[in-house]
Amino acid sequence: MGIEIERKFLVAGDGWRAAAEGPAVPIRQGYLSAPGAGGATIRIRRAGPAAFLTVKGPGGLVRAEFEYPIPPEDAEAMLALCTTPPLAKARWSVPHAGHLWTVDVFEAPASLAGLVLAEVEMESADADPPLPAWLGREVTQDGRYANAALIRDGIPD
Repeated sequence: MGIEIERKFLVAGDGWRAAAEGPAVPIRQGYLSAPGAGGATIRIRRAGPAAFLTVKGPGGLVRAEFEYPIPPEDAEAMLALCTTPPLAKARWSVPHAGHLWTVDVFEAPASLAGLVLAEVEMESADADPPLPAWLGREVTQDGRYANAALIRDGIPD
């Protein structure tokens, strides 16, 4: 079974930019199924030239995740089936103290433009990676910051 273990934070400032590696990867993603009674989501993602179908279970720090590469043409067709417009963001890789962080700068829809979130994937739920100074408040357990919730509800107050 696929498991995702990650922590998520708001980003407080541009300090991460100095350590960012390579160009940002443009991402477009939409949801065929938002969290429902079972809490699962079905996501379609274009990440640069690659495309993926992902099923995520409910949870914050630890949750089920199954991700499969799909043809980009299929991803485009599935994105057209989404009930909400896809979100767009630029994803940066930022190494810090032996861990690889991803920083997402949201671009669309306009209601999400300017939101910046950082995530770090971990080997175990009890891992305690050193936190970069540019992190803000942790939102790992705040479901309002899940991408499916953001596209549906906008940025929480």
